[in-house]
Amino acid sequence: MRAAIRVAPVALLGAALALTAPSAIADAAMSGSASSATGFTVTPSVITPGSQVTLAARGCPTTTTAGSGVFDTVTIPRGRSVAATVDWDARPGTSYEVTFICDTSPDSPARSGLTIAAPSHAPTTGATVAAAGVGGGLGGGIGTTSTVKTAAGTALALIAAAGAVYLARRHWESRAH
Repeated sequence: MRAAIRVAPVALLGAALALTAPSAIADAAMSGSASSATGFTVTPSVITPGSQVTLAARGCPTTTTAGSGVFDTVTIPRGRSVAATVDWDARPGTSYEVTFICDTSPDSPARSGLTIAAPSHAPTTGATVAAAGVGGGLGGGIGTTSTVKTAAGTALALIAAAGAVYLARRHWESRAH
């Protein structure tokens, strides 16, 4: 019995890590940003014409200039991000290149991709839609996880498991006397 009590926390820790690792991987995959290894990012990487894209240049110690064929050239201050509006005439299904030029190394620009999606159009028939019930689903849970939240949830699960093991151990020790 004592061996089972000693093994239980290790098994619970392994289970918690096995359950939270896929969540962290999925969060990284669903973030929707294109980035290079140097810290230049375009978020989201797929966007509709007329929408705004966020550009960040965390790999440059000074200001950065970013430009593309689908938005005006913008200047990104050190450690910040800026928004750029994609032109309305950007062709859906086309991928455009975003070029980041760091002021400290203008001869070696970084590049990232931006894909234009088909714009979503609301129905133009003028028909009204009857009010439906509350939309079910995940309640905004998709896309809102982060590594910090995952780690905090794992820590709470481990604390709860350790508390359960402690209480069970006290219970069995008190029954043995």
